[in-house]
Amino acid sequence: MLRRFEGRSLYAGGMTTLAHSTSLVPADSLAVFVSKAEDGKWTTPLTGDLDAAVRDSIARLNFEPGVDSVATFPAPASSDYRTITVVSIPENSGVVDPIRYAAGTAARGLKGTLALLFPSASTDDSGQALEGAALATIPALTRKSSPSARGVTKITVVSKHKPDIASVKERVDAVKAVRDLVTEVPNVLSPAELASRVTAGAKGTTLSVEVLDEKKLKSGGFGGILGIGAGSSRPPRMVVLRHKPRGAKVHVALVGKGITFDTGGLSIKPAASMVGMKYDMTGAATVYAVVRAAAKLKLPIAVTAWLCIAENMPSGTAIRPNDVVTIRGGKTVEVTNTDAEGRVVLADGLVAASEENPDIIIDVATLTGAARTALGDRITGVMGDLDVATKLNFAANDSGDEVWHMPLPHYLRPVLSTDIADIANAKVGNTAAGMLIGGIFLKEFVGTRKDGTAIPWAHLDIAGPANNAAGPYGYTPKGATGTMVRTLIQFLSDLSHSPKK
Repeated sequence: MLRRFEGRSLYAGGMTTLAHSTSLVPADSLAVFVSKAEDGKWTTPLTGDLDAAVRDSIARLNFEPGVDSVATFPAPASSDYRTITVVSIPENSGVVDPIRYAAGTAARGLKGTLALLFPSASTDDSGQALEGAALATIPALTRKSSPSARGVTKITVVSKHKPDIASVKERVDAVKAVRDLVTEVPNVLSPAELASRVTAGAKGTTLSVEVLDEKKLKSGGFGGILGIGAGSSRPPRMVVLRHKPRGAKVHVALVGKGITFDTGGLSIKPAASMVGMKYDMTGAATVYAVVRAAAKLKLPIAVTAWLCIAENMPSGTAIRPNDVVTIRGGKTVEVTNTDAEGRVVLADGLVAASEENPDIIIDVATLTGAARTALGDRITGVMGDLDVATKLNFAANDSGDEVWHMPLPHYLRPVLSTDIADIANAKVGNTAAGMLIGGIFLKEFVGTRKDGTAIPWAHLDIAGPANNAAGPYGYTPKGATGTMVRTLIQFLSDLSHSPKK
């Protein structure tokens, strides 16, 4: 019998500590994944039938398994816990990652130390439980004068299978980095400030960092980023981060949209649509966090991240509809809609990334409201090369992100034809296939290999799942989610351990 829990948790700040134990440990809270045996009794992993007092408490709560079903009650006086939380997800629920999801559901709202008792048949299972709880308890960045009390301070997963705690920690830290950057307020997070924070975040790693200010952008021919940023008093930036391990045989380029605030420019958004546009730099934050994780995890694969950063503001110096900008490399774009700005800054990044002839290019962007209309708030639209999209789909299934491969039909390209430039950035008044047309535009700026074939490329439109405006669910909080971060880390890990084709 474990001794009765006495005293209070001593953890008071910093990142949540992650741990593993093969037997139950004292904690403020015990989170248990329960299931019903054939005789109708509630059972848990490792311990078989639940303590009678706990089982009776569940019965009194009328607990029923469900995707978001959770119940918390005071622990029996003889236990080492203050509270016990039970959660269960039916096998036919359709949840991609039920262990991770259930652990997040159980951990949300708890405080102090937490012990997790979840089913595990492998180290992957115990790692998913630990990761789900950790993701759900990441402290949220706040600017309130009286921040809320600290939540969960230590999570111990109880399992016969020891998870890769270091890997889980780096994945969770990467998600936290994105959530913090995206949540930061736009009057603080200017393009220069975002570049500064990324540079600071790369310290202590093997990453090399290059920051291009407005003068370097001009001399480098980055007309898209300069054009979109021309209306702001806070000039644009491009940040290039490189992870170059010795002997790497594969090179992946990640390109991220970094609009620190999007008013729509002179094609100004309605007031309601402008609220939340600080999230428009999520793509840049994502590729930064992923390349940093690749360096910390020492993945044997070269990764370069291109952060295309600007603030889209209306002013006397702002880009106008019908203005033409010259993208790096010489292609010209007629800007018919200044609120379709993300694809214009990404064009510069895609060209620059292509110049280094990587094996794969992936761009990440909160690009179109049409993606949210088509796929909702939880699914990322994937466009581009079939092989890359398939690998991303496998990585997403492993990570719990939901993705859907969308087509890029050749017959949509004429929609962006213009008499004055090589391509227009939008077809004003045309609402058909908006997400796909964004991808069609970006495809125009993906380079070719030496043999003339296109560099394998995928475009991730995260406009829907990047921000959760509703209530929290599973391990996903309200607000910035950090979607696709763990998928991209998994993708790089899978690629680095498979032979190059």
